[in-house]
Parts: sequence; C-alpha cells; structure tokens
Amino acid sequence: MRFPTPLVPAHLLRRYKRFLSDVVLDDGREVTAHCPNPGAMLGLKDDGARVWLLPNDDPKKKLKYGWRLVELPDGHFAGIDAGLPNTLVKEALAEGRIEALRGYSSIRPEQKYGDENSRIDFLLSDPGRPDAFVEVKNCHLRRDDDWAEFPDCVTERGAKHLRELTKIAQSGSRAVMLYVVQRTDCTRFRLAPDLDPAYARAFDAARDAGVEVLCHGTDITPDGITLTGPLPVDPNPQSPAP
Repeated sequence: MRFPTPLVPAHLLRRYKRFLSDVVLDDGREVTAHCPNPGAMLGLKDDGARVWLLPNDDPKKKLKYGWRLVELPDGHFAGIDAGLPNTLVKEALAEGRIEALRGYSSIRPEQKYGDENSRIDFLLSDPGRPDAFVEVKNCHLRRDDDWAEFPDCVTERGAKHLRELTKIAQSGSRAVMLYVVQRTDCTRFRLAPDLDPAYARAFDAARDAGVEVLCHGTDITPDGITLTGPLPVDPNPQSPAP
C-alpha cells in the first residue's frame, strides 16, 4: 500500500488523549496530528521521536495531518496506524501472498459470527473446504532482542476474539489468528504475558483447541507499507507461570 501523498517528517512533542499528538515540522511549525492508535504505544511515543505525517486537504477534517510512522534506529521504521493491518491483509489475500491462506475463491471482510456479537475480520470460503475465519491483530511492541510482542496493554476485546475462535475451531471450521508486525526491526513473535496475563491464557487455550497462529512482517518506508513473509511464532506456552 502506497501512501496517497508524500509523508512529511516531524518531531514528536507529545501524544495525548489517545488520538492526538503535537509535533514540530522541519520548518519549525507546531501542528496537531491525528493519532490512529488507541493503544499504549509503548516505546513509540517518546518526546522528540522522529515521526512521519500524512498531510491532507480534506475540508471535512479538522486536523490536517495524520501520524503514520515512527523512525527507529539503524534505518528501521514502525507503523502506528492500528487499522492498517486489515487493509494490508486484504490486499495480500486478494493477491495470494499469504501462503497459508491461499486457494479460497471468496474473501468476505467484516462478517458477523459467534454468540458474542462479534465480527470476524475475514471469512474465507471455497466449495469443498471448511470456511476459514481469520482475525487480524496489529503488533508493534518490541522490548527484548528482535522479538515482536502482543499486546502492549490489557485487551479484553482481544481475549474475547480468542474465545470465539476457539469455538470456531471446535466446531470443525478453520480458525486463524493472524498478527501483523508493523515494525521492521523484529524477526520473531511472542506474547507479552506480563502486560495481559488473561490474554496469554486465552491464547494458549485457543492454540490447544486448534486455532492456527500466523504472524507476518511488513516492509515500511515513507513511501508505503507492504505485508511481507511469515515470521516464526514462539511454540512454547505463553501463559505466565503460576
């Protein structure tokens, strides 16, 4: 996915009220940018961080900039738009670039399922095959070595999705949890059970019940973001030790 207009570099002053950030552009102007991420954004919201903004001239939008990237050491980047992974996965599914999910003739986003008023991100169907229910999660936390970790804060909604996927797997359909790592300095994936033990327990229960766990990386530059190949997932139990 290419950005619709060139990104503008800036430095972060502060991120606040979840969806707002104040930045200083390279020409010295201070502006407020929309932050498309309600999460904790651990390690990505430090004052003074080099960031990249998407400008817009839409008269209906109050804020004329949207925060999209954080520049990391050694030429790496992190994407902070929590909604973007669904767009990346949709493109990759249509182009057959996710090997584990190839061969489905029907790709339907945002389908109702389960008994907790949930919507699955993608429902994949093909004659003669069980349906595949695919849930997508954004991941951009890195704390140790080259591990990408999820989540970066407590997510009761995420645990609910895992419970729903567990029921799907037990019913005989294919249930898939797909994590998209939006940073280029990670090469493997695991959970962060110290940040959300309940999610880790739900994850282990889901995987034991047959839910497939996939993780894919991304290629990120100020020109755009593309889903890349699979990253290895830690096979060990993720729940914290009793």
